[in-house]
Amino acid sequence: MPDLLVGGRSVSVAHNANLLDSLLEAGINVSYSCRAGSCHACLVRGVSGTLHDIKPDALTTAQRDQGWHLACQCLVVDDAEVEVFDAARDGIPATVHSCDWPSPNVLRLRLMPQRPLRYSTGQHLSLCADDVIRPYSLASLPGEDSWLEFHIDCYRPGAFTTMAKALSVGAQLSLGQLHGAALRYDPEWQDRPLLLMASGTGLAPLYAVLREALRNDHQGPIRVLHVARHPTEHYLKPELGEIAKQHDQVQIEQVSSTDLSAALAELRLVPRQTIALLCGHPDSVECFARHLYLAGLPRSQIFTDSFLPHA
Repeated sequence: MPDLLVGGRSVSVAHNANLLDSLLEAGINVSYSCRAGSCHACLVRGVSGTLHDIKPDALTTAQRDQGWHLACQCLVVDDAEVEVFDAARDGIPATVHSCDWPSPNVLRLRLMPQRPLRYSTGQHLSLCADDVIRPYSLASLPGEDSWLEFHIDCYRPGAFTTMAKALSVGAQLSLGQLHGAALRYDPEWQDRPLLLMASGTGLAPLYAVLREALRNDHQGPIRVLHVARHPTEHYLKPELGEIAKQHDQVQIEQVSSTDLSAALAELRLVPRQTIALLCGHPDSVECFARHLYLAGLPRSQIFTDSFLPHA
C-alpha cells in the first residue's frame, strides 16, 4: 500500500485510491466542491513521489509545471508527499472594495487584489476564506474595471455564502487559481448574431462578455435572456437597461422560471449564424442547448459553462 505524506503525517492508502477521498478519510482538511475537476477547489501540490492525473488537461501547463494536481481527479499509485493548497501561502491577498445586494439573494462583491491580476473574460477565480475555497465567475471586464467583480448566489445556505453575507468594506480574502475560459468573445464574430442565455448568477460572465463585445464594436444583434426564480432576482436590470438604451442592437429579455417555456418556444426563430453562449445551473444550460440544437443551431456554435453544485 502506498504511503501518503501530508503536513508531516504519513497515511497508508490503497493503490489507485482517489487522492481527495484518501485525504478526507484521514481527517485532513482539504477544500472541495464539484468533485468533477471543474471548480479547482481541491488543489494540492505534489512535493515528491508519483500521482496519476485522470484529467491532466484540467490544469494548465504552467500549473502542472508548478506541481499542482486536482485531488478529486488524482490517483495515488506510489509513495507520495503532497501539500494542500494554503491560501496564506499560495493565494493572493485581496481587500473588499464594495459589497451590495442588487437583489434579495445576490451579493455583488468587488475585490481589490494586492497585486494586479491578469485574467480573461469568462474565467473563474477561486475565492478563499476561513479554509473554504469556492470558484466564482468574474463579472468584471479586464482592462476596464479596476476591481474584480463577483455575483454570489446566497439563496441556498453554505459555508462560503454564510461567510460572504458578513463581509464589509475593508475585509480581507485570498484569491486562488484562475481557470476556465469556456465563455469569451471572439472578434471574428463581429457581424454575427449573439445569443447570451443565463440562469441565476450565470449572468455574471455573460455580463462581461456583453461588455467585451460592445467594446470591440460588435455590429450584429445581441440578445440577452436572463432566467430567474422570481422577477426580483433580475439583479442587473438597471445596468442592462442602460446598455440597451445606448446600443440599438442589444435586446434584453428577463423572464421568471414559470414563463421560461414560452421564451424557449421562440428559439425556433434563431438565425442559423447565431453564436450562443449559455451559463448557469447544469439543468438550465442543458435545457437551453437542447432547444437551440432542435432549432437548427450547430453544436459548434453553442458554448456552455455550467455552475456545478457543491458535491
